[in-house]
Amino acid sequence: MTTFRVRRRSKWGWAAVIGLAGFATATPSPGSAETPARLYTNQVYVEDATRPTTLAINDLMSVFAFVLGQLPDRVKVYPTENYFYFTFFHGHIRYAGNIRLDVTNRDEGKVHFAYFEDLQEWVPYEEAITHEILDATKGVIVEKLVPLVYRISYGGKSVVFELNDLSNVKPPPGAFGPDEVYLGPIFDESAMRFFLVFNRRLKLFHYILDETVEVADQFTPARETDRILIGKRTGFAYYRDHRLNRKILIGVHGANSRVNNYFDGPFDQLPDNFIEGETLRNALIAIDPKLKGQIDRFGAWPGGEERYMIAPYLMYEKASDLVFFDQCATSRRTPAGEYYRCFSVDETSVKMEPSRRSAQTRKTR
Repeated sequence: MTTFRVRRRSKWGWAAVIGLAGFATATPSPGSAETPARLYTNQVYVEDATRPTTLAINDLMSVFAFVLGQLPDRVKVYPTENYFYFTFFHGHIRYAGNIRLDVTNRDEGKVHFAYFEDLQEWVPYEEAITHEILDATKGVIVEKLVPLVYRISYGGKSVVFELNDLSNVKPPPGAFGPDEVYLGPIFDESAMRFFLVFNRRLKLFHYILDETVEVADQFTPARETDRILIGKRTGFAYYRDHRLNRKILIGVHGANSRVNNYFDGPFDQLPDNFIEGETLRNALIAIDPKLKGQIDRFGAWPGGEERYMIAPYLMYEKASDLVFFDQCATSRRTPAGEYYRCFSVDETSVKMEPSRRSAQTRKTR
């Protein structure tokens, strides 16, 4: 029951957005000392949605200058595929976008920039993302200051982008079984953290919830079994493992997946900065030997338009859709050695991810 799909990475990049909109501020890091709650008001939303705006929306460099100009002098990029997401209103429409410092070419002085009209379920899908790889030929200077810290400059404005350094994040003792290989830490744009693991014997992946830090969600048990826990904020669903003290991601709510928002699952936030050597590529080739010589060490095909999609969880609509995980895990008919197959869903009929999320830029809030 294994789900592995191709992520379509169009020339524009992945794109998705959610949230209130329009302004950027420096914020304390997760896990820092407690601070007063931040208030979000409908007034801000209404005023942003109704305000007449001036922006050359069809001119990518004008939009890039606008975005960079609105940022503080230093920002933190939390997602582990290095996307800095933003939204803004123009012409009474909310736009989403991202600035991405891709691990494969940021040290070459390149940065990806994309924006588009925010996705909504009631609006027919259209491929209308504006994307470009920017560098010195466009007047955009990307400088590496120290590992995982870069300065981007354009038109007299400079912003330092601090990428999320999880190099010291280590799983707790006993987190993995003897057949599992730890591939790296993930910080999803949903603010959830995971450990990506590969089961060498069964040839499947799991996202294990990182509980070494305070988990940024609250859980409610499914009616049918308290082994299944659903996040109140994210809609992420987990199974409490019978064999190890951990929670395995088993579900992402389908509505979030359809609009490609912050809660569509961690498949597009792999631990790019922390993948050691050939570990990920070797795992993918173990699943499909035909991939040998076809993909790079990040699981991408030449040109960067497609990347192997690791999404072993279910796109569910209601909590009862998740019960079969427990039925499989507790069934006497499930061989002991096949237990962890119960938590990897087979959706191979879905072969292509919408190109909205291309490898270059991925989500764009």
